[in-house]
Amino acid sequence: MIAIIDYDAGNIKSVEKAFDYLGADTIITRDSEEIFRADHVVLPGVGAFGDAMKRINEYGLDATIKKVVSENIPFLGICLGQQLLFDASEESEGVSGLGILRGKIISIPENDSNGNSYKIPQIGWNSLNFPKNGRLFKGIDENAFVYFVHSYYLKAEDRSIVTATTEYSTTIDASVESGNVFACQFHPEKSSEIGMQILKNFLEI
Repeated sequence: MIAIIDYDAGNIKSVEKAFDYLGADTIITRDSEEIFRADHVVLPGVGAFGDAMKRINEYGLDATIKKVVSENIPFLGICLGQQLLFDASEESEGVSGLGILRGKIISIPENDSNGNSYKIPQIGWNSLNFPKNGRLFKGIDENAFVYFVHSYYLKAEDRSIVTATTEYSTTIDASVESGNVFACQFHPEKSSEIGMQILKNFLEI
């Protein structure tokens, strides 16, 4: 069973539908005992970092998520769900993230190093580069395109956890892997066949 953590995040239903398409048994819940019984746990997310952390803390899900990680249950953060795993975000100064992984979420620059301008938020398809082999990307070729919607991006402190990057005015850490913790800034549930393969790879972990 896959537990999709419900903290009033915006893209829960699309994540559920993607896993249903793959034939997985899913439950949307914020009940800790149901989450602990799951074989895989997913933290989706669309919205603001500070508001999301407020709800996670109010529902007591911060401790639940940390216990899932400590008990080695495969865990996947998606979009904002990736950002929340880290220490802090420029979007919500003074708000602590879950701090499960080291790094900060920073604003995507409007111009690259050559002065070229970019639309913020980044909305659309972008290709991935793989600095190291990641289990989410088994069977997926480099330069595969996935779907992004975001104004802030991860700069991981530990570069060894970064399994995918993309270029959009700067180098963006698009996916990370550390033990049983996986996360991606893009939306696999909206990324067509490539996204379905990524979610299938997660289910096989």
